[in-house]
Amino acid sequence: MKKSLSVIVSALLLSSVLAGCVTGKDEVAKPKSVTIKALFMKQAGYSEDAINEATDAFIKANPNIKVEATFVPYEALEQKILVSNGSYDAVLIDAPWTAKFVKANLLKEVTDKVSDADRKDIFDGALSAMQYENKLYGMPWLNDVKYLFYNKEMLTQAGISSPPKTWDELIADSKILKDKNIVEYPIVWSWKQAEALAVDFTLLSASFGGELVKDGKPSLNAPANVEALSFMRQSMKDKLTNPSSPEYLEEDVRGVFSSGKAAFALNWTYMFGMANDPKESKVVDKVGIAMVPGTAKAVSATANGGMGLSIAKDSKNPEETWKYIQFMASKDFQKKHAKDALPIWKSLFADKDVIATNPELINVSKTQYEYIVNRPVIPWYGQLSTEMQVSVQQALFDKVTPKESLDKLQAKALEIAGK
Repeated sequence: MKKSLSVIVSALLLSSVLAGCVTGKDEVAKPKSVTIKALFMKQAGYSEDAINEATDAFIKANPNIKVEATFVPYEALEQKILVSNGSYDAVLIDAPWTAKFVKANLLKEVTDKVSDADRKDIFDGALSAMQYENKLYGMPWLNDVKYLFYNKEMLTQAGISSPPKTWDELIADSKILKDKNIVEYPIVWSWKQAEALAVDFTLLSASFGGELVKDGKPSLNAPANVEALSFMRQSMKDKLTNPSSPEYLEEDVRGVFSSGKAAFALNWTYMFGMANDPKESKVVDKVGIAMVPGTAKAVSATANGGMGLSIAKDSKNPEETWKYIQFMASKDFQKKHAKDALPIWKSLFADKDVIATNPELINVSKTQYEYIVNRPVIPWYGQLSTEMQVSVQQALFDKVTPKESLDKLQAKALEIAGK
């Protein structure tokens, strides 16, 4: 009887242990349910519908993670993040904001979350925009750069067989176009006292072999930068650049080019599609796209207009947030929506489905993206940009020489950086 009782007790104990193990396993396997909040912008790049559709697909694949996406205008995005105070988990940030946000302790570091293989497949310029002091603070996501657009018909009329590859060639071609009365002002730029001007000066500086900030310190009056600004001013004095360029933003540039009043224009990717839209343009099927010209010091240089997705520092669900960011930045998502924005992944530029979305654009982009430059990744970039816009315009309007303008800007930048 004692033996039977012992066997029964042992059996019950074993059953209890096994039941506990199963229950414990279930508890470990069942992930916690969380809600993460993501902040995006309303305009440009991927549409709200595309983002919402992808978010729904992510939730379906990860039923324990609910995602609430909020969309605000670009102009409100930076301030929204600065005062968010724990309101969001995933935030969309513009390239020039990275350093400022890191200094303000707003972003989580993700250096160890991106593999070496992925890093090699992402364009360097896109990745470096999300870095500060050699640490990574987000995943590149929305890709965009500036290109040189040209009117094919005008160049043919002028006897020019191919678009210019250097700034000297651009000037030479523009003189031919002007002398032959094909177009009064061959070149149009977005040089208004706004961020658009800072973007163009950044890429022009780099194409002349310059840097605006070197090793974290201002280098604005370096000879290459003076040369770049001198080029800008001379193109206006020679009446090759549209004299209204210092009043224009990118949409104004698009309007002038699309109305057939310019042979050359620098602008973002979106202009290629709109300049070929009969509802928006008078130059449909006459639009060419090429790499931004360079010099003997640099084959080309184009400004990074991309944005990245980051984990907010005070997110209570960073792992789930990163999982969502990886999903949104995945090759599958970017391939599916390549028509809205070009991928961050080099390998996708060889994908036949991606190429089919716009063969001419893809062909130029896969090379142009190797020459991406970022506006200075420094915490005080916003102040520098404001001062730079004023200084550059003073030289464009011939109030001071390019050297005097940049000497004053250098002194001001040193003062800002020292604060």
